[in-house]
Amino acid sequence: MNKVGKDTIFQSILFKDTGDRILQFALFLRDCRHFMEYFSSNFTLGILGGGQLGKMLLYETRKWDIYTKVMDPSETAPCNIGCNQFVVGDLMDFDTVYRFGQNVDVLTIEIENVNVDALEKLESEGVKVFPQPNALRTIQNKAAQKLFYRDHEIPIADFSRFAYTTEIKKSIAHGGLALPFVWKSAQFGYDGQGVKIIRKIENLNGLPNVECIAEQLINFKNELAVIVARNAKGKTKVYPVVEMEFHPEANQVEYVICPARIDEKVAKKAQETALKVSKSFEHVGLLAVEMFQTYKNEILVNEVAPRPHNSGHYSIEASYTNQFEQHIRCILDLPLGQTESKVAGVMVNLVGAEGHTGDVVYENIEDILAKRGVTPHIYGKKQTRPFRKMGHVTIVNKNIDRAREIAQQVKEKIKVVSKSQ
Repeated sequence: MNKVGKDTIFQSILFKDTGDRILQFALFLRDCRHFMEYFSSNFTLGILGGGQLGKMLLYETRKWDIYTKVMDPSETAPCNIGCNQFVVGDLMDFDTVYRFGQNVDVLTIEIENVNVDALEKLESEGVKVFPQPNALRTIQNKAAQKLFYRDHEIPIADFSRFAYTTEIKKSIAHGGLALPFVWKSAQFGYDGQGVKIIRKIENLNGLPNVECIAEQLINFKNELAVIVARNAKGKTKVYPVVEMEFHPEANQVEYVICPARIDEKVAKKAQETALKVSKSFEHVGLLAVEMFQTYKNEILVNEVAPRPHNSGHYSIEASYTNQFEQHIRCILDLPLGQTESKVAGVMVNLVGAEGHTGDVVYENIEDILAKRGVTPHIYGKKQTRPFRKMGHVTIVNKNIDRAREIAQQVKEKIKVVSKSQ
């Protein structure tokens, strides 16, 4: 080959290398601009749902001056006081959700019960929707969710799927299903609603005749949860395993304890299981994975929530990056924050006392404010009713057992009651 030919090839290689570097630098600059345009700009983040989870998301958007637009059916929803724009609208109505999503740059949720058909159309038209509609559609339906786990070889309790609740009695009569089991409505269950333990056939009376599952009643040692953060590039970070203690009647979480008081090998297995679930869904955002730890130290997935979750509230005071900031980092494709805890934390749910409905009063709140390491969060719901989530309290302490003791004191001291009773 002559010198001219060699020089031409060399120049070509050099140009290609230089061109690649220029392209990489241009992409880097684009990404920098991409990051910057979220803050103090015309960028709009849309949030479907205006409850307490949305309100706590808004703490973080206000910190970063991200413009927000929220929609909720209730004009008095907690988010109304904290967003830039608030829209009253039906989250299950196609046209309402579609119109709302047309005027935002990124759309996310704080509740699963939203119109997925509208989200799919918005996504097809270029709106970034997180979690993605295909994942949300599966998660919305507990029967579809269980089948998804089975298809992806994720460990779960045995279950049977029924088109209608009335079919269950026939299955029991013909030996297809044995008592006891857990009845779960396939859709629209929330905060313990749509779930009932069936120990005798009479327990089925009065249940809605809807699509449902009958799930094996697990004799578990602990109920655990792990939150996984995943961004659009597929990068993930996992929070410590938390232990959950439930109210026996309301089927609601009363305490969340971080770190969970379990063996390190079990904790590692729980985190690995949660990461497998996250990878299977390929979601963007947070995924809270609720699990059972059996007495044989098996980990069984119960269900998931593709959003900030009650099991992560402790992170506001106890973690380097709280779950709400992390969710925003995920959906805006920003660098993921640290998930480690700075200190042990216990979260206590504040729910409406039984026998009380009406204008809310928080009795003895000044007493818990006097305790060291105790931080109450009041959600802004003016009306209380039995077992309604009205707030939570976080207790931080270097010693997890001491934190749990203080949490018990807080739970016994503060009362969420109504003025009229």
